[in-house]
Amino acid sequence: MPAHPRKTVLNVGGNDRSIALPRQYDDYDQVWLDIDPAVQPDILCDARTLEDLEANSFDAVYCSHNLEHYYRHEVPSVLAGFRHVLRSSGFAQLRVPDIPAVMRAMIDGGLDLEDELYRSPAGPISTLDVLYGYGVEIETSGNDFFAHKTGFSARTLYQALLSAGFKRIYCTLGNLEINAVAFMSDPDPDQRRRFNIKESP
Repeated sequence: MPAHPRKTVLNVGGNDRSIALPRQYDDYDQVWLDIDPAVQPDILCDARTLEDLEANSFDAVYCSHNLEHYYRHEVPSVLAGFRHVLRSSGFAQLRVPDIPAVMRAMIDGGLDLEDELYRSPAGPISTLDVLYGYGVEIETSGNDFFAHKTGFSARTLYQALLSAGFKRIYCTLGNLEINAVAFMSDPDPDQRRRFNIKESP
């Protein structure tokens, strides 16, 4: 019998090839999409125009800390693009800052907006960096597409994905971020295993 073709994941706005995808994608081929030509992506594209790409061409979309870089009114277009490129059995995984958790951490810690909220490999991150984009990166690159233009709670992200037409949506919280996995149809046993899905959404 011929070998089963490997599944493909579209990494939207990955920015840096050295950032590994989560282990759930170890057996997927990655196609890297970005708006920045300097990072030489496989597909140079603005995520607001994903519907220009071939339909039903990916098994998964992975979008980590990118959706907040679009204005609130543009989010439906980005999510519609995810559905456009996904196969009927596909899913999208999104990670975004958890704005309510960030606000609580700032207030509970007695922090001001520019105080260090946490330390990342890139350096100290303030509440302002989470809300409006990493200031150092925006300044040194001169690219305003690194700025944050909207934000999410678990409820608002869930609602945005539901309104976009995803059938099953699972959200988890942790490390000041929301991790959502949104399926085009009911997740199959392999997908449930990959994402440790045991309960109903």
